[in-house]
Amino acid sequence: MVKTIITTTVLFLITISCFSDTKSVNETKIVPLKYIIVNGVEGTDLAFKKIVDVFTPTTDRDLQIGVGFIISYLSENPVKIKQRLETYLSLSAKYNLPVLVQLDGEQWWQNRPDLWNWWDKNKPGYNPENKRNVEWTAWTPDSAVKIGWRNWGRQLRVLPMPNLMSHSYREACSIEMGKLMPIIIGWWKALPKEKKYLLAGVKIGWESAIGVNNWYYPNGNSYLDKPEKDDPTYGLSTDKIPDRGVISIGYAAVKTAKIASSGELTGEMQTEVVRMHLEYFCKLASKLGVPRERLFTHCGGWSQGETLHSAAVNKYSCPGWSFYKYGTDPSKDITAMKALELSNAPYWGAVEWLYQGENTKELWKSAITNTISSDRIRYMCIYNWGGIKNNLNAISAINEILEK
Repeated sequence: MVKTIITTTVLFLITISCFSDTKSVNETKIVPLKYIIVNGVEGTDLAFKKIVDVFTPTTDRDLQIGVGFIISYLSENPVKIKQRLETYLSLSAKYNLPVLVQLDGEQWWQNRPDLWNWWDKNKPGYNPENKRNVEWTAWTPDSAVKIGWRNWGRQLRVLPMPNLMSHSYREACSIEMGKLMPIIIGWWKALPKEKKYLLAGVKIGWESAIGVNNWYYPNGNSYLDKPEKDDPTYGLSTDKIPDRGVISIGYAAVKTAKIASSGELTGEMQTEVVRMHLEYFCKLASKLGVPRERLFTHCGGWSQGETLHSAAVNKYSCPGWSFYKYGTDPSKDITAMKALELSNAPYWGAVEWLYQGENTKELWKSAITNTISSDRIRYMCIYNWGGIKNNLNAISAINEILEK
């Protein structure tokens, strides 16, 4: 019944989602040509006005400053998620600030214990069958994980990694995207022609990978009821594939996808899962009306030569990767650039970017220029506004580049 409703909704939305700005880039010039996006700006008048005051955006530039924000649609009540999205879109139109909308169903899914709680009958959502919606450390459900870890500045505990190929998980994400995407598209369609540029893009994925932003330590389930201070802290060795120096996961997704059901789990198998995952949701976004030139993936990739970078490429979207180590010049990330060669998309994105360390204004200008002047790049997204808003060298560099 749910599948039927989703299919009907998708077909209906396709019929109404025709826009003046959906021609190929060979037919219609998209203005502005490029964006510098600052991620993590709060959805308030005060925060948007601050961006306007700092950067003084104008509508006659081929390079525009914009705001990025993340909607983790499985993380809280759908009503609040909807309100948050509508607030950002309203502020974009009010302040003439382009927005990049990131839709996340991978990293945060705490509002859906009905998908992941397979072990605690005293808490909401309990169902032993939820083992099939989370990752495993072997080929059978009795190896399902209860916990994960990530390091975004510091190590933290997180919920188990979702099985990206689980039917129930995919259906939950599809339903939420089916609610949110029409809001984005309806807002964009209602904009006058001269303001269509306010939608810089829609991003699917968040350094999509298996076992990196949500990894599993040896005997990880045993730590669930222990103090967090007792957790291991040695973290990842990202060059070690597929286990990243901890314990390999991905068995659930690989088996569900019928890639393999026995033998050795490989990095190539993990890559194929991530590729299928991103393609599935980019296809959905495309059906819901997002044209390819405004749809971007965000794929992980940490080790030179690994296959994961290629998972960013599909026929519905433009590929994107993170650049920290290569923030000074993404063209030196050889593995990402080789993956880019696989794509016939009109654009690509430095979809998560930061020039790290104490740097002069001129060094900031060089790093930003090297990035935003790359061939076919559509935007660079600086992570995060909170980290650079008091950095006079970074701000001055951005302003001077915008004013050229």
